[in-house]
Order: sequence, then structure tokens, then C-alpha cells
Amino acid sequence: MSTRKITCLIVDDEPMALNLVESYIEKTPFLELKHKCSSAIEAMECVKKEPVDLLFLDIQMPDLTGLEFSKMLPKESRVIFTTAFDQYALEGFKVEALDYLLKPFDYAEFLVAANKANTWFELVWAQKADSPAVDKEFLFIKSEHKQLRIKLADVLYFEGLKDYIKIWLKDSPKPILTLMSLKSLEEELPETQFLRVHRSFIVSLKNVETIERGQILINKERITVSEHYKPKFLDYINRNSLDFN
Repeated sequence: MSTRKITCLIVDDEPMALNLVESYIEKTPFLELKHKCSSAIEAMECVKKEPVDLLFLDIQMPDLTGLEFSKMLPKESRVIFTTAFDQYALEGFKVEALDYLLKPFDYAEFLVAANKANTWFELVWAQKADSPAVDKEFLFIKSEHKQLRIKLADVLYFEGLKDYIKIWLKDSPKPILTLMSLKSLEEELPETQFLRVHRSFIVSLKNVETIERGQILINKERITVSEHYKPKFLDYINRNSLDFN
């Protein structure tokens, strides 16, 4: 068992809810509270400065909802939704939340969700510790009731379409279509080979032909680098001594 604590952030526009979850975290030995925020906008800045493992995230908030914010989080972060409205449960699981706490909830209910998160992180951390730092060569993708073995070197880019992904390959006029979220796929891809540059696109770095005015050219297709993903892309460019204008 890991001795590492799960770092947490609470996001809720109700002060009483913030304080309650804070008290629950403080008496849970494997959790460590880093910040608490009264809006998703405020939380966004916190996460940029100091990413956390787990967010206890309210759904209905002004300006930016918890569901919308959850889609912007780093891939390493996970969410437990806290809300007074049970109609959001299905949407919460669609964005891969670890659990869903319906207000008002007591410490026993909170602890069930926290333990679920602890089990998840223990497995992830153990796998990382046991896995050698090598890049994958293949990925198995389910498409049309078959498991296809995709060679990553042949991938040009992945295009997300709601619940589906198009996989564009070299020397193939048509993409492979698979039922999967781009966020789930991103976690399976080696970071040294692929980079998300837009909410709808993950590109193969080795197949980038040209970078011009905030766009990437791959196999005659232009893909825009969005503002949200531009800092990470610029960092990659700078590390590889290229210019981005």
C-alpha cells in the first residue's frame, strides 16, 4: 500500500458545503486538502498553479458548471461530484467521475466515495511503479465488433466526435471509428509520441509537417491549436528548438 496521500481540491459555491467537505477530508487519513474554491473559474487557476489528484466538485455553479470544468482538467486528475440534483448522475459517469455524492451526505457516504478513489489511485500508482518507462508500439481498438491492433507509428491523428473517435492512419483514405472518449484515449497514449492540441484532436508529434499561425499541418489537413492546449504545445516546440509564430 502506498504511503502517498491523495491531494484534494473542493469546489462549491455554497460556503457550508465547502466547510463540510473540508471537515470530512481533514479526518480522512489518506486525503490531503490543498485548496477550496467557491467557483470553477477560481478552481481553474488553482489547478493551473498546482494540479491535484482528486476534486470534490459541485455541478450547478454560475458561469462554469462542474461538468464543463471536469472536461478541462489534466488527465491525471479525477472527480467526485457533489450535488443536490440526482439527474446529473449519468452525465457525471460519462465524464469518468469516480463517484457521485448526492447532497446532503454524511461522513459515512463520503468515506465510501473516498475509499473508492483511494483504491483507484493505489492501482494507478502501483502500475506506474511497476511499469518500465517505455513507449507503446500498439493499441487495441474496438471497432465494428472487432478488436483491431493499431500500430501507433501509423497514426496521423485522432479526431473526437462526441462519444466517438476517428483514427486517421497513414495510407488509409478512411478513418477507423471507435466508441470511446478522447479523454480516455489520451490516458493510453505515450506522451512522448502524442499531444492533445484541441478538445477534438490528439496529434502524432512525429507526423507534424508544418506549424503556421497557430495551426498544424498533417497529411494536408489543418488542425488548430486551441488556446487551452497551446502552452503545452509551445513547451514541446521550444524543447525541440522550433519556432511557433
